Amino acid sequence: MYKISEISKISGVSIRTLQYYDEIGLLKPAKVTARGYRMYDDTNLSKLGEILLLRELEFPLKQITEILTYPGYDRKSAIDGQIELLTVKMERLEKLIAFAEKVKKGETNKMDFKAFDNREYENLQAEAKERWGKTDAYKEFENRSKNKTKDSFMRSGAEMMKIFAELGDIKDKAPDSREAQLLVKKLQDFITENYYTCTKEILASLGMMYTADKRFTASIDNAGGAGTAEFAGKAIEYYCK
Repeated sequence: MYKISEISKISGVSIRTLQYYDEIGLLKPAKVTARGYRMYDDTNLSKLGEILLLRELEFPLKQITEILTYPGYDRKSAIDGQIELLTVKMERLEKLIAFAEKVKKGETNKMDFKAFDNREYENLQAEAKERWGKTDAYKEFENRSKNKTKDSFMRSGAEMMKIFAELGDIKDKAPDSREAQLLVKKLQDFITENYYTCTKEILASLGMMYTADKRFTASIDNAGGAGTAEFAGKAIEYYCK
């Protein structure tokens, strides 16, 4: 058995943090002595290692608790999604480092940070609120977004782009093909699960927007190849009839 001070020394985690993990039910000690001292065993130490790994993967504590506490939690999918998110972050950092190296060597005299400019995203948010702010779907989206982090939104966006990439893989087929229609259903379910209840009426509007708004068309085509947005729009149109 280990005292809390020993666990702290072994792991590098502060005593106060270990006490907090106990308070929120994330890492309960193996036992508490009559004098109130927390005592930990090797199982606790192993679990703490998992917690530290998940923290390094930038999971929030609430989600770590769910991953390690609920037997039915899909740990593999959660970790796969987080690895994907960190990979996106890593690629972004690599681009920044490469650009910084060019600046340092005097290979460029033009500071171009368009790839990291959030203004277009912010403009889209403002535009969406202006157009749909009074709808039930937007209100549901705002309510469900209150506790979501920026990383969570990034992860959801990346997962949604995967569906468009799958649509891009089959864009040589007919939009009303079984494969295309199954992917449209997958897209609808994903939007409902992550953003708001996506009715066929809403989905039909999204399908038109994917081809009418060049910003969405560019993003979707970037994920699935040229013509993906048009194919997705036609597949959605057929699905929503």
